Amino acid sequence: MAVKDVFFEVQKGRFFSILGPSGCGKTTLLRMIAGFIEPTRGIIEIRGANMTGIPPNKRPVNLIFQHLALFPMMNVEQNIAFGLQRRRESKADTEKKVTRILERVGLPGFGLKKIEQLSGGQKQRVAIARGLVLNPTVLLLDEPLGALDLKLREQMKVELKKLQAQVGTTFVYITHDQSEAMVMSDHVAVMNQGRFEQIDTPQHLYHQPGTAFVASFVGDNNAWTGKILQCKDEGADVETAEGQVFHTKIREPFQPGKAVDLFLRPEAMMIQPDAEISDLNRFEVLVKAILFDGANSRLLVTPISSDTELLVALPQNRQYDHITVNDKIEIGWDAASGICFAKK
Repeated sequence: MAVKDVFFEVQKGRFFSILGPSGCGKTTLLRMIAGFIEPTRGIIEIRGANMTGIPPNKRPVNLIFQHLALFPMMNVEQNIAFGLQRRRESKADTEKKVTRILERVGLPGFGLKKIEQLSGGQKQRVAIARGLVLNPTVLLLDEPLGALDLKLREQMKVELKKLQAQVGTTFVYITHDQSEAMVMSDHVAVMNQGRFEQIDTPQHLYHQPGTAFVASFVGDNNAWTGKILQCKDEGADVETAEGQVFHTKIREPFQPGKAVDLFLRPEAMMIQPDAEISDLNRFEVLVKAILFDGANSRLLVTPISSDTELLVALPQNRQYDHITVNDKIEIGWDAASGICFAKK
């Protein structure tokens, strides 16, 4: 079964993303909403109406695929007008709607241009305009930025978010790219093996993951396996497989000896913290590589006592040019920055 026991609601006018790895059931779920696949059990409702047995062309939704499926023999105006003409709307109404939607997607005056004359981002907007001109209740987007180059994809994330806010149409967007989901969405459902692991705001998914899968899949994380030594209040002492002992927060009490996964964000690791800062987990590491990427620069390090590779973010408010490969440096992190889950 590709999709199992999934339940969710999307409020009108929101940008809702379904995020998960390839093969987790995202596209199957989207095709169910669109009407191309009938669920074996359960129902899909749109604006309170049961969609069971309603064919795709009768549903108040439009689906935009990754490869856009624009008609190359038609110009921009003809592509956008195609659905309106099939509805047998008048020529005057069709022209007004096409002109209006081109303005809304930032392409005024592009009606007579051929598809081959457009950039990748402009084609993307035409595809979205073709869906929006039919005034759907929900616009479904199946990894629409996947075919774009990296720089254009970054630009289109911002453009899509602005466009959705401007037009007010409900967007349901599927992607395996966490950055797309986090930047654009009001809420994100993280999907794994046909089920939703967590539905939440991007901020909560990042800072308060509900499961080990969400912690490992959303954003970068350093991870250790280990066992509980003792629990006290909302914290626990964890002994890693390499013999290190860390104090970290926990979501639930564990029995001593319980196997756990411990996660820590790269930006939570402090480089050579001041000696007067107490209650930090401190350990020495060896710098294996400096991964320069502007504001996202990091160190690749290994603890002196193990071969576990860890990522350490380089803060932008301090200079660390003095650090070189093979240096030994101290790392520290606060217990509140870590998060622990029972190992499955």
